[in-house]
Order: sequence, then C-alpha cells, then structure tokens
Amino acid sequence: MVTSLIEHGKIETTVPKAKELRVVADRMVTIGKKGTLHSRRLVAAFVQTPLAVSRLCDVIAPGFAERHGGYTRIIRTRIRHGDAAPMAIIEFMPAGKPMGDGSVGPTTPTIKKAIVPTTKEKFEAAE
Repeated sequence: MVTSLIEHGKIETTVPKAKELRVVADRMVTIGKKGTLHSRRLVAAFVQTPLAVSRLCDVIAPGFAERHGGYTRIIRTRIRHGDAAPMAIIEFMPAGKPMGDGSVGPTTPTIKKAIVPTTKEKFEAAE
C-alpha cells in the first residue's frame, strides 16, 4: 500500500488500514529526506518498485524538508455499501513548511486580566 500511495499520491482504503499506513508512509518520507545512498537502499528494501523509490527520494521527500512529521492526512469519506466499513482517503500533505502562524483553524480566546486598583496602603505594606 505504501508503494501505491507513493506512486499515486492518494488512495482510498478503510480507516484502520489508513491509520496503519500513515505510520509506515511517514517513516519512509523521514528516511527519504536524508537523501543519501543508504537511505535510498533502506527505502528500496521496503518499497516494491524502483519508480516509487526514485519518486519518494527525488520528488516527495525534498518537498517536506522544512516539515517535522505529519506528511500524510486521512480524510474520512463514506461507509462502504457491502460491509459498512468506514472508508477514508489517505494522501500526502502539500509540500512546504506547515502554516504555523495560526491563520488557519480556530483561535483561542484571550483572557483579560482584571485591573486591580493600587492603593497607598498596599505600597506602604510592601516597604
């Protein structure tokens, strides 16, 4: 399944299989990011086709150079009609640095501090 994910970019499978595939695919991208001959051989020992090895090491992994993990995402799609299995699409995230400026997603509310009046007695007690 990792080979198919690398060759096609995204695949549809069941949710449990997608969750297991995410672990293996992220590990392969992490190994491929190193760009050494040893890392290519480690990927080639696991991935089944030479085309997938070159695509992972030359195209996919360099796009994630600034990202530390989280190379794939799982999107739940439907319930399969035959056996009612939950289906999901697993795909690689867009290449590049993740958005860390907080512009996407819910914002956390800011807590305002209560203004405490300062009195003369409070300053005299501190001295």
